Amino acid sequence: MLKKKILKRSALNRMCQRWRRERRKVVFTNGTFDILHRGHVSYLEKARAAGDILVVGLNSDRSVRSYKGPGRPLNPQADRAFVLAALDCVDFVVIFDEPTPLKLICRVRPAVLVKGADWKLKDIAGAMEVMSWGGSVKRVRLVPGRSTTRLLKLLARFSH
Repeated sequence: MLKKKILKRSALNRMCQRWRRERRKVVFTNGTFDILHRGHVSYLEKARAAGDILVVGLNSDRSVRSYKGPGRPLNPQADRAFVLAALDCVDFVVIFDEPTPLKLICRVRPAVLVKGADWKLKDIAGAMEVMSWGGSVKRVRLVPGRSTTRLLKLLARFSH
């Protein structure tokens, strides 16, 4: 069942066509989701509440290393995708290898693009494109004090 929620791009194309025909409100968000924690789950639940279908763009391992450094991700993309797919609020996961999810966003053409409130609108990949076809960008409040970076700092402190 979970593997059916992890889509290849070819399958995504077919699904997107079907959702458009059915007039489903598709929501898209993306991220690394390396060590899943309460902040991630809260964020994904808020994203899912914005529409009918939540598609999560997951940064590939190579993509993560390009901006977080050689020590990341801690969990490989297949594991991260599996854990995300296990969440009830996530309908589909698609791994992308590019530095940003812009190509994936343009393929999905979501009605709603969701990012954390810590992002400025001008810095959200795909925001202008989504608004150009009549969609909206929603910035959701994050759970204070919950982040993978914070967890890694705590682990480093306790490992010395």
